[in-house]
Amino acid sequence: MARARRDPEGRRRAIVEAAVAVILDVGVNNVTHRKVAARAGVPLGATTQYFASLDDLVFAALGDVAKSSDDELAALEADLADSDDVPGVLARYLASYGTDPVRARAQAAFFVANLDNPQVRELTNQWDAGLALVLATHMGEVAVQAVVTYSYGVVLRAARGDTVPGTVELAAVLVRLIGGEMQHTPRPRS
Repeated sequence: MARARRDPEGRRRAIVEAAVAVILDVGVNNVTHRKVAARAGVPLGATTQYFASLDDLVFAALGDVAKSSDDELAALEADLADSDDVPGVLARYLASYGTDPVRARAQAAFFVANLDNPQVRELTNQWDAGLALVLATHMGEVAVQAVVTYSYGVVLRAARGDTVPGTVELAAVLVRLIGGEMQHTPRPRS
């Protein structure tokens, strides 16, 4: 009888994905090794075998969320580069949180982790810093800060299950926030 091949990286990946799911279900402060092991379908000892502490496991899970956030911001940056309608593109981006509550809750978990665990603050600040960097080529600093702050509110409303304004309303607010601080960046000609 052939023995099943071990897959340490697959098991580690399953534990991280389970930790993300547990964070979304019960919040960062209620994550336990036991809950993650049960969700991943692994023995309790496996979580401590792959992660020395609960903080290490939570950090890995938030890193997984950060990677998704980075990918989304790269897509937003490309969309903004291809459009002259900065408020419209941003409105569609923010409105999408209203149709994806899991994504909104994942982003909200970042915000909460930032408050509750100073050790992961650098990682959790990634979204607003990344968004600010993407926006900086399209508007001035005051507008960047206003849009990032407004974006927090939209994401938190979506995470809470509240109705997120539609793209028309979001775009109208964004036009006001950006005001006269729009910077025209010529699109590359193909």
